[in-house]
Amino acid sequence: MSFFKKIFSKEKKETLDKGLEKTKSSFFSKLSKAVAGKAKVDDDVLDNLEEVLVSSDVGVETTLKIIDRIEERVSRDKYLGTDELNQILREEIAGLLSETNTGDETDFIIPVNTKPYVLMVVGVNGVGKTTTIGKLASQFKKKGLKVVLGAADTFRAAAIDQLQVWADRTDVPIVRQEMGSDPASVAYDTVQSGVNQGADVIIIDTAGRLHNKVNLMNELTKIKRVMQKVVPDAPHDVLLVLDGSTGQNAFEQAKQFTKATEVTSLAVTKLDGTAKGGVVIGISDQFQIPVKYIGVGEGIDDLQVFNKHEFVDSFFK
Repeated sequence: MSFFKKIFSKEKKETLDKGLEKTKSSFFSKLSKAVAGKAKVDDDVLDNLEEVLVSSDVGVETTLKIIDRIEERVSRDKYLGTDELNQILREEIAGLLSETNTGDETDFIIPVNTKPYVLMVVGVNGVGKTTTIGKLASQFKKKGLKVVLGAADTFRAAAIDQLQVWADRTDVPIVRQEMGSDPASVAYDTVQSGVNQGADVIIIDTAGRLHNKVNLMNELTKIKRVMQKVVPDAPHDVLLVLDGSTGQNAFEQAKQFTKATEVTSLAVTKLDGTAKGGVVIGISDQFQIPVKYIGVGEGIDDLQVFNKHEFVDSFFK
């Protein structure tokens, strides 16, 4: 029987299980080798476990935190068996995720008293940023919400065209200008258009280049400032999209973007094609930013709301 109460639909849960399969099989293969021939959790097992967690892209700082917590439990129970290690790990990882991810959402929702809800999406090129926006637009529209998209990544013509494809696919309006236009101008026009149309959700795409952090910071600050001329408390969420398959590189991207702007939530994509799903645990813990969405497949419905209970349940199932 599952340790956690089932709160996802059966179909969603199966998609999540499948999406984390590579991560889970790799992790437990390493873990079984780490405890081979050992009956109790001793220093050797803890050293091996540390190596397993680090090599699974949980990150050094978060790994040390987990090891410290397990050491405390071992000191209280000198005869803690290796057969209990899975359950202990499960509890400690769930505890870590709970510190940052305080909500238990299972569906795509926005605050009821915020209209329009303005979401600014940031992240480097190639992480699945525009695809995530398209999938979010689709999910929000399915909830009966009116969505408007803004193509403020004017640095690349391909980014504008790709967002247009998603706008057409999901049948939602998009505000765009020519490549090279002022991104803040596009953001302003999008928010103004969203207000005029009575939009519930406005999603703004932004440029994904990191070669000059100062320029990025200035650009994102300017986008925020002009949006606030129309909606004073916009943006209500700054979502950083990270490619889970890049492992430690995702940590570096998170570090750079959190220095450039105030990031309030995370989306971790491409978890289905990688064994590096542990990065979700490490990034959430290290940056103390909640993970809001995870990508566990190619389909339009394979972007899921992140639920810590279901994530841990699928990881240790």
